[in-house]
Amino acid sequence: MKAPIPDVWEGLPVVGAAEMRALDAAATEKHGVKALDLMDNAGKAVAAECAAFLAEKGLSVKQAKIVVCCGRGANGGDGLVAARHLAEGGATVAAFLCPPKNDGAGKYPELVSVNLARAQAAGVTVTSAGPGSGLDKALAWCHLAIDALLGTGATGKPAGAIHHMIKELTQAKKPVVAVDIPSGIHPDTGYHSGVFVVADLTLTLGLPKRGLLAPHAKASVGALKVLDIGYPAALIKARPPR
Repeated sequence: MKAPIPDVWEGLPVVGAAEMRALDAAATEKHGVKALDLMDNAGKAVAAECAAFLAEKGLSVKQAKIVVCCGRGANGGDGLVAARHLAEGGATVAAFLCPPKNDGAGKYPELVSVNLARAQAAGVTVTSAGPGSGLDKALAWCHLAIDALLGTGATGKPAGAIHHMIKELTQAKKPVVAVDIPSGIHPDTGYHSGVFVVADLTLTLGLPKRGLLAPHAKASVGALKVLDIGYPAALIKARPPR
């Protein structure tokens, strides 16, 4: 008999991807919390936890070489914020960013564009991801890799530049911290389609996701920690029951 996924974990309600989207929207529309502020809170909290992770390995942030693998959406934006804060703390940080969607617009979402500029201004080296980008060489010299490729909004099997980066992360065998969920793991079920990140530590944002607590996902999730990103307490209390 399969172990059930709990409805509450460490005192917090366990949610799925659709619930998280609704919470994000309500935070802005009903409580006036700007999406940019939520992203900055998330990235700053990720950076602090990465510093603690490094400290456990005997490394200060100023000694650390860190690679951040960023998707083109909000998860990548969180990664860029974390990269900026780590660089401001003295780390050597290289970010590899998926190119924008080939949809005719050729642009990143505004939140990603803003934090890309901020990261570069802080001294983060940002390279467009894909074959020949040098990600393999960067991973070879880094102390820590951050997976900020895919979040709870992702569906289907990772493809293109993201597939390539997941493959490189797997081959590098370096410590990996995942932002929100390990890329390729389904946020609701914990299953994967064969292309996924195996994390040492997963820093999930706001509330625990159902898929991360599935017993079969534990090997990919590693240690799990929920980060406070500034959701108003009233928003969490008002969350409709399952």
